[in-house]
Amino acid sequence: MSEPGGEGWCQSGNPTSVFAYEGHQGPEEGGMKNEGEMRKGEEEGQGKEEDEDYDSPPERQIVVGICSMMKKSKSKPMTQIMERLCKFEYITVVIFPEEVILNEPVDKWPLCDCLVSFHSKGFPLDKAVEYANLRNPLLINDLNMQYYIQDRREVYRILQEEGIDLPRYAVLTRDPDRPEECNLVEGEDHVEVNGEVFPKPFVEKPVCAEDHNVYIYYPTSAGGGSQRLFRKIGSRSSVYSPESCVRKTGSYIYEEFMPTDGTDVKVYTVGPDYAHAEARKSPALDGKVERDSEGKEIRYPVMLTAMEKLVARKVCLAFKQTVCGFDLLRANGHSFVCDVNGFSFVKNSMKYYDDCAKVLGNMVMRELAPQFHIPWSIPMEAEDIPIVPTTSGTMMELRCVIAIIRHGDRTPKQKMKMEVRHPLFFELFEKYGGYKSGKLKLKKPKQLQEVLDIARLLLAELGQHTDCEIEEKKGKLEQLKTVLEMYGHFSGINRKVQLTYLPNGQPKASSEEEEGPKEGPSLLLVLKWGGELTPAGRVQAEELGRAFRCMYPGGQGDYAGFPGCGLLRLHSTYRHDLKIYASDEGRVQMTAAAFAKGLLALEGELTPILVQMVKSANMNGMLDSDSESLTDCQQRVKARLHEIMQKDQDFTEADYQKLAPTGSPSLVNSMKIIGNPVRTCDQVYALIQRLTSQIRKRLEDPKSADLQLYHSETLELMLQRWSKLERDFRNKSGRYDISKIPDIYDCVKYDTQHNATLGLEDTLELFRLSRALADIVIPQEYGINKPEKMDIAQAYCLPLMKKIQLDLQRTHEDEAVNKLHPLYSRGVMSPGRHVRTRLYFTSESHVHSLLSIFRYGGLLDEVKDQQWKQAMDYLSAVSELNYMTQIVIMLYEDNNKDPGSEERFHVELHFSPGVKSCEDEENVPLGFGFRPASAENQEKQTNQGSLEDLSQDEPDRALPLSELISIRRSPMIRNRKTGSMEVLSETSPSSSKGASYRLFPSCSRQSPEIKPTGLGFEGCSMVPSIYPLETLHNSLSLKQVDEFLNAVCEDSSDAHAKTMKALSVLFDTSSQGYGQAHTYPPPKALSSSETPVRPPTHPLCLSSGPPSTVSSAGPSSPTSVNPSNPAINFSFSE
Repeated sequence: MSEPGGEGWCQSGNPTSVFAYEGHQGPEEGGMKNEGEMRKGEEEGQGKEEDEDYDSPPERQIVVGICSMMKKSKSKPMTQIMERLCKFEYITVVIFPEEVILNEPVDKWPLCDCLVSFHSKGFPLDKAVEYANLRNPLLINDLNMQYYIQDRREVYRILQEEGIDLPRYAVLTRDPDRPEECNLVEGEDHVEVNGEVFPKPFVEKPVCAEDHNVYIYYPTSAGGGSQRLFRKIGSRSSVYSPESCVRKTGSYIYEEFMPTDGTDVKVYTVGPDYAHAEARKSPALDGKVERDSEGKEIRYPVMLTAMEKLVARKVCLAFKQTVCGFDLLRANGHSFVCDVNGFSFVKNSMKYYDDCAKVLGNMVMRELAPQFHIPWSIPMEAEDIPIVPTTSGTMMELRCVIAIIRHGDRTPKQKMKMEVRHPLFFELFEKYGGYKSGKLKLKKPKQLQEVLDIARLLLAELGQHTDCEIEEKKGKLEQLKTVLEMYGHFSGINRKVQLTYLPNGQPKASSEEEEGPKEGPSLLLVLKWGGELTPAGRVQAEELGRAFRCMYPGGQGDYAGFPGCGLLRLHSTYRHDLKIYASDEGRVQMTAAAFAKGLLALEGELTPILVQMVKSANMNGMLDSDSESLTDCQQRVKARLHEIMQKDQDFTEADYQKLAPTGSPSLVNSMKIIGNPVRTCDQVYALIQRLTSQIRKRLEDPKSADLQLYHSETLELMLQRWSKLERDFRNKSGRYDISKIPDIYDCVKYDTQHNATLGLEDTLELFRLSRALADIVIPQEYGINKPEKMDIAQAYCLPLMKKIQLDLQRTHEDEAVNKLHPLYSRGVMSPGRHVRTRLYFTSESHVHSLLSIFRYGGLLDEVKDQQWKQAMDYLSAVSELNYMTQIVIMLYEDNNKDPGSEERFHVELHFSPGVKSCEDEENVPLGFGFRPASAENQEKQTNQGSLEDLSQDEPDRALPLSELISIRRSPMIRNRKTGSMEVLSETSPSSSKGASYRLFPSCSRQSPEIKPTGLGFEGCSMVPSIYPLETLHNSLSLKQVDEFLNAVCEDSSDAHAKTMKALSVLFDTSSQGYGQAHTYPPPKALSSSETPVRPPTHPLCLSSGPPSTVSSAGPSSPTSVNPSNPAINFSFSE
């Protein structure tokens, strides 16, 4: 098939405005199946007039006419979608001018083969119906049904007939001549319509759908009055009114008010198999339209349930509107449809524009190409099933991805402890129920405000008379006040105060206590602050989310979120079952939200994403650890660690035995760097003193007075941070507090990365020494020998281990969640399947512990399993589990194997140590790549598509179309047979011979928060890149993993077993075993002859990666079409 060279085809003599883009292939093969049902009852668009050039050669274009009011046809969404539609080789778009629609008879209107026409204010729907009868085009949205959509009574009648849930309602029809004759009885707190009683709150809607003046009436117990909703005006969508009586003229629907969570869900269908859903703040809340930093209304991403997807399908088919918007109310665990709006597009979503054009284009081509003899056949969507070749060379289907991920880059964590005895603190402790458990955590803004008020009050009293009864130390009260006032507003994400009841006061512990302990009870106040996710951390998480898509088949070359991206398509066709869990720490939750934003190509602020997508998993310690309550084992380990690190002599052979019994190379290296631990601590202490004196000098210099450091920190705050470490690290007796080493390393890591512009001397030496100390202290706090490591790990991770076990088992039951309804899945190869993704975001302790369990729990025998031995060597060479460390478990199913066989399910284990540190030198341990191939195939694999260039890619941002087109045109030769991997190397700038590929970017990216302030630059630090995933093992059976998890969990104490019982109830599963037969037939396995690779598409600035998680042992790729199939030309990205 030659490149299209034809003109944008259009009948002459008619005033038209045409979008026509020449010389571009159309969208990638495949839209949704089955939209043909939309045209039940419609005439086939065959009756074309003979005198037109319908017998012209296949260069003939299919004309899509847009017939609507100018405001709609020239709107941004319409323009974006039509521009994309024009990239289909045979489709041309014609816009009917408004003056023609309004003033010309329909026989003078432009001709078209397919009509997109819809009613809006002022549109002559009668004429459009007349035109459709005359020309008989393919109708995207049925026109006659649009009369019904204008009447709310008809809409509700149709919904009811279709069996769709809607609120309980009654219709009040008034005769305009005799308005008083109607069946309405009004009471103080209810109305009775046609004998049906509606207690307040209830909703009153005009029967005309064009009238947006909907009123909600409130009961007197809630203050009475009403909320009046209207079409958005500026930033208002409703206003409160004291009026409590219903309207006395006009016809209305009365319905019960549904108590939602303050959000309305807007659903946008494109055909019965595709729906995009988003929520926005309900206009009934306060009428203030929430807008983001760009002034756009904030919309929240939403995932529809299986039932809601069925509703979307029913609405689309019942109203015969391919492109259709409707509103859902989610209340009491049910979803109710409260409004159907007919034709409407999503605003500001590039992904939706891509998908919508693709679905519509395919629909038009499928219906019309045959009659115009255009060589086009429905592309087989190989992406529909997430199939990959596994390392053993067979084709398997991805069923489950589980990832445990540490949060991103954060500001240094800081804490201050003080003993308080003032009655005001005891009152606060009692007020929030502290006496129940003897402990209290205060995070809410109101609670923090109360603590601040007490501190201010006590400081004011101290200022007036120094000998008063206030025992709280003035310096600490001042620090408490400073920290709580720090950001000018409260956000529980930034700070928290913990109070613990001490019945006999605090024993003298630290060097800071001068006088002896007081009598009587006291409270220990611990103030924690810092530890927030930085802008760099946000970028890291979002980047990782975007790169993570590549693990899903079909996601590879489409990293930047262009259509055809396997994961996004799975997601929008509802076959991706995704849940994201995070611990209750702000930095962990924001990391999860940023990751979700990248993974699902969402746009806008993080808060709405957090609200909708991230579940807080703090209910049972699954992802949280109460660091205050260490286990006995941990206490013993810490004591031994402190004892060994306090010796003023070089480490002896016995010390190596004591401190590194596992012989880990990373530990041994650090011990060699340190030599004598006390001498090293002396050096570190001296370096900290040098650092604080440099900062003090800077503070005295008027030039640096208003210097702003990274993330709005000031020099004063930086000095406070380091002075506190200087005070706490060495006590009065000259002994070092080893537990401060992680904090010192934390601070110096932060400053070398983010505040390097200050040019402070010796920070790199401090970084080197404190890192060596931290590389011993941090991992060894989780156990020194193997039994201790397992004991501590189980204490942290048991609930999480059990949950992972359930996730792997529940993949087989595949509850009703997120399947396409069997009746509607014709043409979708494997409708029952979906991929389950479970992401757990947590802190360092859980990541260390989980890794310990895999390493020391006896999953495999290193002696017998060479791959596992190499993996263990790699892990023991990794010195730090940095921010964004990932442990990933992937489960595959081999449909050719017997359902009861052990070989049916196959598990892979992958790991990345997270972010690269400031000076990660050449001595970084290297693993064996991601999903490494078998050796004999390494030669055949020409290019496994290094994704290293990804880091230059911008975050998903729309390019001007012209730019897109010029960059993304493929230099591929058309008629070249594309059945081998060689084709990829033609267009790839970096043809690497490696047998595995790197998933994630490897060079730095600038942080987005760059604004010059005074002398420094906010955000001038580079965002470090993240180490690629390395495969630890890729041929485990599910049975092996399941038995291993069982053994590990049973090893734990009975107390933990009780926790587990509660957990399985919590997640409400009946975990079936892996040997269960499946209720759906396995799809036909794709043999290698049937699976040629499609020509590479070119996302911006990317080298062509493999089209799925390909390992070289199997056939090269399943995401493909037959090379002889001309449809291969339809690809958005070319």
